[in-house]
Amino acid sequence: MTQQVISSELAFQHAFGQDEQQILTDEAIDFLSELVVKFTPQRNALLAEREQTQRNIDNGNLPDFISETDSIKNIEWKIRGIPADLQNRRVEITGPVERKMVINALNANVNVFMADFEDSLAPAWDKVISGQINLRDAVNGTISYTNDAGKIYQLKPDPAVLICRVRGLHLPEKHVTWQDKPIPGSLFDFALYFFHNVNALLAKGSGPYFYLPKTQSYKEAAWWGEVFSFAEDRFDLPRGTIKATLLIETLPAVFQMDEILWHLRDHIVGLNCGRWDYIFSYIKTLKNHPDRVLPDRQSVTMDQGFLDAYSRLLIKTCHRRGAFAMGGMAAFIPSKDAERNQWVLDKVQADKQREAANGHDGTWIAHPGLADTVKAIFDQALGARPNQLQVMRDQDGEISAAELLAPCPGERTEAGMRANIRVAVQYIEAWISGNGCVPIYGLMEDAATAEISRTSIWQWIHHRKTLQGGEVVTEALFRQMLQEELQVIRQELGDPRYSAGRFDEAASLMERITTERELVEFLTLPGYRLLP
Repeated sequence: MTQQVISSELAFQHAFGQDEQQILTDEAIDFLSELVVKFTPQRNALLAEREQTQRNIDNGNLPDFISETDSIKNIEWKIRGIPADLQNRRVEITGPVERKMVINALNANVNVFMADFEDSLAPAWDKVISGQINLRDAVNGTISYTNDAGKIYQLKPDPAVLICRVRGLHLPEKHVTWQDKPIPGSLFDFALYFFHNVNALLAKGSGPYFYLPKTQSYKEAAWWGEVFSFAEDRFDLPRGTIKATLLIETLPAVFQMDEILWHLRDHIVGLNCGRWDYIFSYIKTLKNHPDRVLPDRQSVTMDQGFLDAYSRLLIKTCHRRGAFAMGGMAAFIPSKDAERNQWVLDKVQADKQREAANGHDGTWIAHPGLADTVKAIFDQALGARPNQLQVMRDQDGEISAAELLAPCPGERTEAGMRANIRVAVQYIEAWISGNGCVPIYGLMEDAATAEISRTSIWQWIHHRKTLQGGEVVTEALFRQMLQEELQVIRQELGDPRYSAGRFDEAASLMERITTERELVEFLTLPGYRLLP
């Protein structure tokens, strides 16, 4: 790929077509350049600190609360405040920034749409640029889409509130370089969404709202606070104009929630239980600890002790500080089969009733067909109140590090291992083909669930765990199952779909990241090299 466009600081690896010219204007590039130059060195230092923290854990030091920040935890303070249009967030829908998806999600019977540049988007260059155009058009109310049959999709008069999820700190944007290295994808997504939409959002009584993923420490939250404050000052906006909800989806971050809220207190409105990534992070963070190995993915549910403690601690911490405590994702997809659909609704209801009873202020769904069911549950729990900030969970004792680190019971089964292989391979194949949000076996899968699938097997191999039938999980056993499950996938999908896909590449990547001596931190990093 040859370098095509150079700004004063940044080099762009693609020629600018019509779409790029709409988004990568001179003024937008200038703003992006300022952010990259000012904040990339510190971001790189934060990523290096992550590695050191992980080395300490690998060497036997379990994560714990930080005693030196007791002064923050032991005094009373509140976040700056929550805008009017974010006061009621009882149902949020998430999905990638594709045009039809954006319209359908904003029109759904939900309060918020989280438009995702992260786990549910495979960030090919054209997807990232068109995603920015789609969100700009949605903010302006001009977005429309016509399908091949001529059906026209347009926004309803009162769409959901829009929140943009940017990429995590670890993800690069390889198509733009600074000093011959890819720039942070997070800054690319933030800069362009903020630059093109801040004025229109404020004019209609909303604002530039963001979801922040994959945070691992309060120092990373403080970095975002500096980015937000710089952007506000750059455009002469009052402090606190930018609002963020941060996902607690890594194990290290659960021990620093008070500190995260404190360092983002001008901008933060809540924390979210990013449950699937949290399970993935539990496996990845404790990968060297043989007594912390999790069972089959299907056994690791929110009623398990370490996940229930995580949910309750998040609620108690957030509400003490006046911040929202958002619940996690219902990944189920409604079924046309009545019996299967009732099973789905029963599962979703039980999950969401637990969240509402615990005191969460709202929750996530992946499909608009679940909106009415989930909204009814939170309507019943909240009544006329817009949220549950008054639920302080005073009945809870102090939640200990031991509770948050305790593994859950359950079997490791051959069926579970084979299911992990099929899910991960199919998801990776879709992702490297440009689709980051994929229905597989009745669930809307994104990168997090594929991560759980492949890291579980890696950990079972690493610690030579046995399956329920007594068989030791080895690299050879995994490779045998991988080849067998590829044939199952071929039979399920049919030869034409299988042959037209990239399943051999996906299986090769799955094999490599599941058997390498050192656990690959994120499958999206090697996967990104296979994207255009």
